[in-house]
Order: sequence, then structure tokens, then C-alpha cells
Amino acid sequence: MKRVTALGELLIDFTPSGYSDKGHGLFETNPGGAPANVLVALSNFDIQTSFIGKVGDDQFGHHLKKGLEQYKIDTTNLLFSDQVNTTLAFVHLDPTGDRSFHFYREPGADIMLTEEEINEELIQHSQIFHFGSLSLTHEPAATATFKALEYAKKHHVMISYDPNLRIPLWDSLDRAKEMILKGLKYADIVKLSEEELVFLTGYEDLEKGTEMIQTQYGCSVVFVTLGPEGCFYRSKSHSGRTSGFHAEVVDTTGAGDAFVGGALYKILELNKHVNLLNQSELIEIATFANAVGALATTEKGGIPSMPSKEQVEKILLTKC
Repeated sequence: MKRVTALGELLIDFTPSGYSDKGHGLFETNPGGAPANVLVALSNFDIQTSFIGKVGDDQFGHHLKKGLEQYKIDTTNLLFSDQVNTTLAFVHLDPTGDRSFHFYREPGADIMLTEEEINEELIQHSQIFHFGSLSLTHEPAATATFKALEYAKKHHVMISYDPNLRIPLWDSLDRAKEMILKGLKYADIVKLSEEELVFLTGYEDLEKGTEMIQTQYGCSVVFVTLGPEGCFYRSKSHSGRTSGFHAEVVDTTGAGDAFVGGALYKILELNKHVNLLNQSELIEIATFANAVGALATTEKGGIPSMPSKEQVEKILLTKC
């Protein structure tokens, strides 16, 4: 069976959940973290998954481990820190359901992962290794991430990358850009938002921005998510747009991660390297990923909002 291994942050999302009788805001504790969200989406599609990361040896950390295992995600390389607490993120939603974050990570356990703690064998036996940039913000996790990427290259594992820019977590924008671009050097599959494309390339034009990334960093496929408008895709031979799906948006947390999970699932299903994908296959991948991303906005939280394959197949019928 196909396996995807991801490395990075696993945290608690405190999601707005109404008001108390006294009018004070209430928060629901949802498991989250972009790489973990991606794995849950894939697990829902019956892909074997493994997570590499670190949480605090506290109530939140044990809750997160149990949560991943409920989705049949392998947690043999999920470690506990007795020195640092689990990272927390407070999610703030605007009237349209769009979200912003405030992090408690000074430091958080996720950034304490060391290179010696990486299980090379997990990566070796995977078809895809996925990571994001939040594990690049601080040491020792940044060095650990690049060690994992070297293992993936060594064993010819396809590498998926979602920069997932969170400005408050970086010391400076210059440092953020430097490290995110360093990550691009390893990636076969890249997912960006429009804002991230502009940040990294200076281009608002999707064609020019993705061409620059592909030319300079050699990435096989670049996806730029466009919210309800769908996405733009570029391979070394093809480019184009696919339209999105209508959804009653409740919370956009995890929508990009759901998109990544959907894209990786279809790539695995097609059973070919992304360098070999033709135009119709790219459209199929992007359309499926758009559907998964749209469905993730209809529920609160990251991990809890990842849809089932049946839900995705149902919404795909609206395109027919």
C-alpha cells in the first residue's frame, strides 16, 4: 500500500465556538497543524500515513497523539518533550469564515525536534514525503527538516512542500523568504497561495510567478490555490486553471491542507512520477483537490474538517 510521511507541527487550534452566558468568547480545542491535516485527509482516502514531530508531555500532547491514532496515522516517530509544552494556536474568524492565527510557541515542542530523532526508515518506505515551512522557523527543527529532506532525496522519495507562510512565527520577512526558498530546492510538488506566490517571486501574474519558481528551483508541479476560484497549475509541459466548488463556508482553517491531501492522493492513484503527468491528469488532480479543499471549509477546525472520500465523490458529481 502507498505511504505518505509528513514532518512538522502538531498543535491545538483553539477555534471560536460561540459565547458564554456572560458574553465571553468560547473556544473549542481542535487538533491541528498543517502536515497533520494533510495526513488526515490522506488517511480518510485509505492511504497509509506516518507523522514525524514532537509535542509536549502534557494533556494537549497526549490528546494529539490519540487523535492521530484515531485516524490510523502511524505515530512511532511522534515524540514527547518533557522540557517544552505543546504549541497552541488561537484561530480568529472574520464574518466570511476566513481565519487568522495567534500562536503560543515561545518555544513550542514542535520546534525542538532534532535531526538525530528522525526515523530514516519511515521516509525510505514512503512514496511521498511532505513538509511545510513552520518547521524551518527555528532550530533545532530546521536542521532536522533538512536532514529528513536529504533522506527523501537519498531514497528517491517524491517531496511535497506547502510553504504555509505564517508571518508572526518568523523573526523577519527576509529570514522567512530565505528559508522558504531553501525548501523549494528540494520539492517536486509545491502548493502556494496567491499571497505566498507574490511574497516569494514578486509576481502577481500566476504564469510568470510559477514559471520563475519552476525555472529557478526545478519543481515538477506547482499549484496556486485561488480560494473559491479554484487553482492554477503548472508542470514542466502544461499550465492552466481549474474552477472551484461552491461551499457554505464556516471556517477556512485547513482548506489548503485538504487541497494538498487531495492532490497527493490523486498523484498516488495515477501511480506515476509528477514529471510524467499529462494535461488531462493535471486537471483531474487539481479538480479533485479543489473539491477536498472546498469541503474542508464547511466544518470548524483543521483535522475535524477533512472530508471522506464519499463526500468528495458526491461533490465531484456537481461538475458533471
